[in-house]
This record gives sequence, structure tokens and C-alpha cells, in this order.
Amino acid sequence: MKNHSLPNAELSTKQLSIAPMMEWTDRHCRYFHRLLSPHAVLYTEMVTTGAIIHGDQDRHLSYNAAEHPVVLQLGGSDPQDLATAAKIAHEKYGYDEINLNCGCPSDRVQRGKFGACLMNEPELVANCVGAMINAVPIPVTVKCRIGVDDSDDYNFLNEFITRVKNIGCKTFIIHARKAWLNGLSPKENREIPPLQYDLAERTKHEHPDLSIMLNGGINNIDQVFEFMNKFDGVMIGREAYHNPYFLAQIEHEIWSTPMPSRRDILARMIPYIERHVAQGGKIHHITRHMLGLVNGLPRAKIYRQKMGGESLTRTDVVQFMAEILEICPLDQLD
Repeated sequence: MKNHSLPNAELSTKQLSIAPMMEWTDRHCRYFHRLLSPHAVLYTEMVTTGAIIHGDQDRHLSYNAAEHPVVLQLGGSDPQDLATAAKIAHEKYGYDEINLNCGCPSDRVQRGKFGACLMNEPELVANCVGAMINAVPIPVTVKCRIGVDDSDDYNFLNEFITRVKNIGCKTFIIHARKAWLNGLSPKENREIPPLQYDLAERTKHEHPDLSIMLNGGINNIDQVFEFMNKFDGVMIGREAYHNPYFLAQIEHEIWSTPMPSRRDILARMIPYIERHVAQGGKIHHITRHMLGLVNGLPRAKIYRQKMGGESLTRTDVVQFMAEILEICPLDQLD
């Protein structure tokens, strides 16, 4: 492991966050991640303004109080709708922050005129952010890419950042890949465009008054230290989902938080799963997010097969989890 150059006290002021990921970071996933990382800022999946204004608000916005600090990521491009959704999220549900999605490249999102395609319209983004800032007293932030399609140089990124900054946005989370709006799937957009950390770093250097968080390809503790030296924080994406114990490692290295055993984490999840099942939910609604807990360890395949397969039909939470612990003696593997 590399030595980090920042003093512990300064390093501990940097932000760790877990990226919003569609179909993944629902409230059950966030509760699980909170047990692994007391300090991380948690993000919802992207929720559209229409789903909040016209849909089932509790379904989209309810969460467990243990998740705080928790950020609602909104998808939309109408300033008034975004302001209305932000106000509902703050006043009715108590979210700590609102984030505007300017990074998702999917076709469905583009058809709704939000996500990464908004980077081509910095004036509209500024109007959207300004409307939300005027509507709520909590922070309003933006998550974006470094560029879109052939507009991928620093001037394009800087123009976008500057225009939105001037309306009052103080925090940007930059995914250090550009987005191809045509020809690549969302998965390919997370893998094929090269990471260009230097563009994000230049943004931080030229806008020292902004909080700039880095997202994209961060999957080991050395990178966390390196980028926390250069930025105001790091956002972990897929690695947090596929290898969630990584979050406990970061906690331990930066905040000296005692590392819980995997067995402890599973045991602490049991009451939460029981409550969910008692309310009519299914075990697999929660355990599907826990498959990566033993990633890379002996017998991990057995664990995943039982956790991912039998949980589809089981309803006896305590017995089921006891069997999980028995077939996978996790304390011996930590």
C-alpha cells in the first residue's frame, strides 16, 4: 500500500460516496452499505421528476433513517419540475442533498432529455440547478461526465462547469469518462471510453473554490488515497457493489474504523430482512445486494449459489441466514 501524503486529520475530512446505480442502489442496498461504511454518503438510484410528481412517492423516496447522509439523484430537464421534486424530497422525506444527473447515456434517458445529453445544454442545466437552489435549503449538486461524443476536450468541460457554477452550484461529481450518446450501451459507456483523470484534475486546479469529487474506475485503496490527495472526495461505483467489503477497508484505512467481520455484517442484516419479510417483502429483495460480500474468498461460489438461489423461495429468515453462516464460516475467512 502506498503512503498517503495528507495528514490523517485532513484526509478524514474528504468525502467518500457510493455512486447512484440503476437497479442496484435501492434502499436495501444502501442500508447494507451503511453497515459497511458509517462515513459514506449514499445515493439513491436516479429517480425521474415524473415518478415523484405523478407516481408513488413512497415507493421511490422512502428510506431507512440509518441511511443518512443520503442524496436523492434526480433525472429531469424541466426547471419547475425539478424544483417541485426537490421540494418534495426535502420537505416530506428529509433528504440531505439533491443531485442532478448529467451523466447517464442510456437511450431511454436521452429520450427524456436528461442525463449526459444535458452537458450539451449548460444554460438549461444552470436554469435547472438554479430553480432547485431557490426551492430547497439543502445542497444541490451535479454529476456529469468529462464530455459527450466528440465534445470531449477541457474547454467543453470547463464551459459546462463554469456556467453551472455561476448559478450557485458548489459541488460537482465528475465521472472521468466521456459518454457516447449513440452506438454504445450504458455498460459499454462505463468501460470503453478511456478514463481521463487529468481533465477532472485540471478542473479542480482551475476551480479551487469548488468541491470536486472523482468517479470512475476506482477499485483499490491506493487509488482512494491518491485521488483524495487531489480531489475533495471519491465516489466508488461498481466496486462497492461487486466487492462491498472494500468499503469497510476504506473506512478502516481513512477513519480508523474497526473492520467488522463479514459474519457480523450478515448478523446485523437479519433483523432488517425480518422486518422486510414481515411487511410482505421477499428475502431476495435484500440478499441480491449481498452476493459480493465474500468476493474472492474460498467457498464464495457456494455462498452465492445459496444466497442468490434459495432466497427466491425461502421465507424463514433466521433459519436461512443460519444456514448461510454454516456453509460459509466467514469469520475464519476474514
